[in-house]
Amino acid sequence: MITVFSCGTYFNQPIDIQAARLGESTEVSGDLKNLPLPVEPVVVGVYKFRDQTGQYKPTENGSTFSTAISQGTTSILLKALEDSKWFVPIERENLSNLLNERNIIRSTRKEYANGDDLASQKLPPLLYAGIILEGGVISYDSNIITGGLGARYFGAGGSTQYRQDRISVYLRAISTSSGKILKTVYVSKTILSQSVDASLFRYVKFQRLLEAETGFTRNEPVHLAVTEAIEKSVEALIIEGVKDRLWEPQGDEEEISTLIKQYDLEKENAGLTKLYDRLYKEKRSKNVFELAAGASFMNGDLPNPQPEFMGKAGYKRYFSPYFNVGASYSKFNLENKGLFNEGFMSFDVNAECNILPFDDITPFVYGGFGVNAANYFTSTDAKLQCGLGIEYLISKNVGVKMFGEQNMVFSDKIDGVVNGKRDDFYYRLGIGVNIYMHRHNSQRVKARQKLREEKKNLKAKHKIEVKAIRDEKKI
Repeated sequence: MITVFSCGTYFNQPIDIQAARLGESTEVSGDLKNLPLPVEPVVVGVYKFRDQTGQYKPTENGSTFSTAISQGTTSILLKALEDSKWFVPIERENLSNLLNERNIIRSTRKEYANGDDLASQKLPPLLYAGIILEGGVISYDSNIITGGLGARYFGAGGSTQYRQDRISVYLRAISTSSGKILKTVYVSKTILSQSVDASLFRYVKFQRLLEAETGFTRNEPVHLAVTEAIEKSVEALIIEGVKDRLWEPQGDEEEISTLIKQYDLEKENAGLTKLYDRLYKEKRSKNVFELAAGASFMNGDLPNPQPEFMGKAGYKRYFSPYFNVGASYSKFNLENKGLFNEGFMSFDVNAECNILPFDDITPFVYGGFGVNAANYFTSTDAKLQCGLGIEYLISKNVGVKMFGEQNMVFSDKIDGVVNGKRDDFYYRLGIGVNIYMHRHNSQRVKARQKLREEKKNLKAKHKIEVKAIRDEKKI
């Protein structure tokens, strides 16, 4: 995705003066404007919603006296409240200016009334807010992730660098009648900066030097990032208020229920997502069946080992996202060209550790013990095995993996030749699939059943109340 945006930046370079245009919208602007309308908009006042970080713009040589975040975040919040159509924002940031102007109107009318009734006309009363919104941009963390990549060969090469910053916004609604904090929401947004360059520096012939370079730098505007975070906080505040019945929406119940479910799912994922956008959500179920196929290679006393077929089937049980224990059965052949070719089977028990269990792609290492047996169990030997691999989840239930392992047999007779002090061992390389047997989350099922029961009880109660009212009217 970054590559696509990079190409767009490169092939749309400004070469002329651009005219003024209306401000850009963010990805959240459409969601905010498409929310269901309220039964009655709420009058809100915003006295101050500003940058509380005191962060200055970072530069390569330190910092400047220019702030990193816009000081007009109150105006951004008022625009978001207006766009949502859920609130009627009233002027409170510069209330003294408004009151002075109203005093000027009164004095002017009184002085220049000329006997008519203009002086006796009173100004309409100011709206007062039932809710005050407070908060602000409370953090700006620069360079939370930095990195890059580059290569150069014989004077030709290129490089890319990136940097990611992060802002956090808190917004709270306060009842003016009681002073109670009704709801508080928290939103964070990352800010990406990247640069790409390529250059060529080479002598093409004697005393002829070719030198060329190109590149660009792309910085996500901080203003748009702040705007998106504030709009998201307003959207979250509206939906949280609907859930807690602070205000009532228009529309049918199914539409409102769908909106709340989507928000709850987003909130659940946000709770599982840690810093650097790492989603700490268990993706692998506890019970796993594995199938694999590949090749086996002998390493014994005879020369010229050849790859032979290997098949594997097994079962694993996860005891934590990082750790599982499994048992497997393998059928394979071992061969030394023209000297040895024999069929074997093994029964293995392994303990496995996943390095990145919450990601779709995770490396893993494993080790354990087992029994190695020739076909028809003419001989059996104990062994140890260890290996490593990588797995990729292609769906919720299926993961594809590649692995390699070493098997150390406590015998020097696997290839039929006893030579030296070292026991025989062999390698196995394979590609396979893990089939995850997911179960329904019992807690979610119980929560859904409880919600259904509550809805039924409410409907039954409503019918009883309606019937009682009708009976009273008949009497």
